[in-house]
Amino acid sequence: MLRELFALLRREFLRYIRTPIWIITSLAVPILYLILFGQGFNQIQCTPAYCLGAPNYFSYFSVGMVGFVALTMSLFSGANIIFDKGLGILKRQVASPAPRSAIFLSPLIFRSLMALIPAFLVLGLAVLLAHVPGFVGLTIVGSVTVVGAIEVVLAVLVLSLTFNALFLACGFALENPQSYFGLVNLVNLPILFTSNALYPPQNLPGWLETVTAYNPVSLCINVMRENLFGSQSYYSYSPEIYFLGLLCWAVGLILLALVIAARALRTP
Repeated sequence: MLRELFALLRREFLRYIRTPIWIITSLAVPILYLILFGQGFNQIQCTPAYCLGAPNYFSYFSVGMVGFVALTMSLFSGANIIFDKGLGILKRQVASPAPRSAIFLSPLIFRSLMALIPAFLVLGLAVLLAHVPGFVGLTIVGSVTVVGAIEVVLAVLVLSLTFNALFLACGFALENPQSYFGLVNLVNLPILFTSNALYPPQNLPGWLETVTAYNPVSLCINVMRENLFGSQSYYSYSPEIYFLGLLCWAVGLILLALVIAARALRTP
């Protein structure tokens, strides 16, 4: 099992480094969002009470962008499976001695870990912008401890694992790119826009504010914002409670993904 898993992980790595345009675009898109939208909308009046402890809108937005990147990067996981089907690669993998679990776990592990790179690159760039004349940067006003930093990394990793698993399962289950991208956009966009990644939830209708509170992206970002802004008084729970809620989402959706992928990989 481990030998086959490492072999498939190596394949994922080679495919990743041999497509530099994919690497460039995966890094460029969130940076453009950060510079254009974050700087452009920073004129919004954003008191710490309104922006959940963030000193300005850009700081609020840039942390939300980390969750945005972790979610959107996972969209490409299932697309690669669709292309592997079209090229006959997946059929050869299924016919090989490699366990079905390794075929599913190798892209899940690799893509989830790779999503951390652009996610935290965005966070680092947001901090550096504070030192560039004419730009507003991310201001970390909290005292980030080692435990807090670990919570931040784990929250982003769990969010990435959750949606990579879900979209990978969609890729195994569907047969053409049109169906895949239609389905994942139907899932991706409502999840993103009902989270607190882009705008504060205080002025939302009551029912939508409730949806936002339980959104897995919101739970991940709450863990980050509480640790980075030291703003526990603006939240109902501690970062550990939000992380536990995110883990519940992860367990449920990953189990669902495993069931879907197992049915799709079952030999007729």
